[in-house]
Amino acid sequence: MTVPASDGLPPPDLGEPPSKSQRKRTAHAAQDLGEALIGLRHCELEALGLPEALLEAVRDARAIRSRAAAARQRQYIGKLMRGIDPQPIRRALADRNAQSAQEIQRCKRAEAWRQRLIEEGESALDELSRLRPDLDRPHWQRLVGAARRSAAAGTAGAGPAGRELFRALRALLG
Repeated sequence: MTVPASDGLPPPDLGEPPSKSQRKRTAHAAQDLGEALIGLRHCELEALGLPEALLEAVRDARAIRSRAAAARQRQYIGKLMRGIDPQPIRRALADRNAQSAQEIQRCKRAEAWRQRLIEEGESALDELSRLRPDLDRPHWQRLVGAARRSAAAGTAGAGPAGRELFRALRALLG
């Protein structure tokens, strides 16, 4: 039964239910978000403050080895996800991804400097000391020299000396 509008306007839209396609897209999005939760480390998962049933379902999904059982568990997680607000989880995952991307960039920058220091030696070290005036030059000369000797000896990645140089660069540039 429709209520006639007294002002000549059509009755207000009472809100149609979402279409079947929209419901399926929502369900798949919730399941995809649930799968992202399965890939998180334990401490990251705990920090999200998820409902206990969802947290337990995610923990169980990690232990399942059967492909069919894992698929059913992911569907169950998707069902549980539809009952909560996904926005805080999406924000937390986006923040995590942004931090991961920043860490990757720091590692790439450190690796580029390591390669440059090994290949160019003193000239690259001069430029690094211009960028970082507080650099302990004798210490860095020893690190670079050891990495260069190791690289000249044919050690892949300049061996332990190259790894030590990389760690020092990450600390310096991070």
